[in-house]
Amino acid sequence: MKTIVVGVCGGIAGYKAIEIVHSLTKKGYDVHVIMTKNATEFITPLTFQSLSHNPVVTDMFNPIDKWDTKHIQLAKKADLFLIAPATANIIGKIACGIADDMLSTTVMATKAPVIIAPAMNTNMWENPILKDNVRKLTTYGYKVLETGHGQLACGDIGTGKLLDWTAIVTVVENSLL
Repeated sequence: MKTIVVGVCGGIAGYKAIEIVHSLTKKGYDVHVIMTKNATEFITPLTFQSLSHNPVVTDMFNPIDKWDTKHIQLAKKADLFLIAPATANIIGKIACGIADDMLSTTVMATKAPVIIAPAMNTNMWENPILKDNVRKLTTYGYKVLETGHGQLACGDIGTGKLLDWTAIVTVVENSLL
């Protein structure tokens, strides 16, 4: 059984990660979820725990029942690492080597392929700094997906939407072949 670590960042598109996790679990993958603190403002960890059948990690300093270095264990266990939705914040952190929370630290420690599915406002997605960070990540071998186009949660119309969850699941499965 392949292990997929799913990083969920804070943003309204986080609700689509529920379908991604549910679908991957139903397909027989061992799915582990890491949520940023901001993600927990949109969705409860219990939702992902119920769908993945695994504990959800939300904090570097959660109490542990046995000694392990959780970010290293998850990084080693992963056959693939997916970040969906990926905010401009996490993209910038990874591109600059900043590891200051459980998600960014685990990504820095993994040798598994990393797929990043961005979701943000059009102005953020088109920002030249963000574009430089995306280019930088692709040169390091990260796979950064394009975004969809349409009406965003803020009411704007443009690019920056998280791709349809079924398309993301297809990319994940094809990457594991």
